[in-house]
Amino acid sequence: MKNAVKVLREKKNMTQTELAESSGVSLRTVQRIEAGNIPKGFTLKAIARTLETEPENLISATDEVINVDRAKLINLSALIGLIVPYGGVIFPLILTYKTRDPFNKELGRNLVSIQIILAGIVSVLMITSPFIQKALSLKIPLFLVFLIAFISVKLFIIIRNGIGLNKNGDLYIKLKTSFL
Repeated sequence: MKNAVKVLREKKNMTQTELAESSGVSLRTVQRIEAGNIPKGFTLKAIARTLETEPENLISATDEVINVDRAKLINLSALIGLIVPYGGVIFPLILTYKTRDPFNKELGRNLVSIQIILAGIVSVLMITSPFIQKALSLKIPLFLVFLIAFISVKLFIIIRNGIGLNKNGDLYIKLKTSFL
């Protein structure tokens, strides 16, 4: 099982030496923590601050860092949005807020944030498509073009994030900051 400190350090593309220098602890301490020792006190706070996370996320980390099955389920539930309007937001949101472990909950928030933006964009495009079609005197129904583009983008994001979750336990496509 991977250690949370190691996972977060690798996610930030840091070496053990860089983590030790940035946090002010010894390299040997970082190695011991990644080998399974539980950090305490100053060490815990310093490493958490350097890795930009809460201290409790570092000590409760074993299965929840590795096990992204819940995040995979949240990602796949966004497919419901292809059938039910806004289902790609509602169902992943429900699953995210019923998730207990913080790692999968954060992944779920990132997934839902992307789906909210997609739903907003497609809503605006669908509402404006008749006006654009009339203004440009187009014969083809423009809303179909927008709908096919939306379905393609949504499928691409879901598939790409699913691959990312399977390969390295993280999302491939995500926002810099989640607004949830």
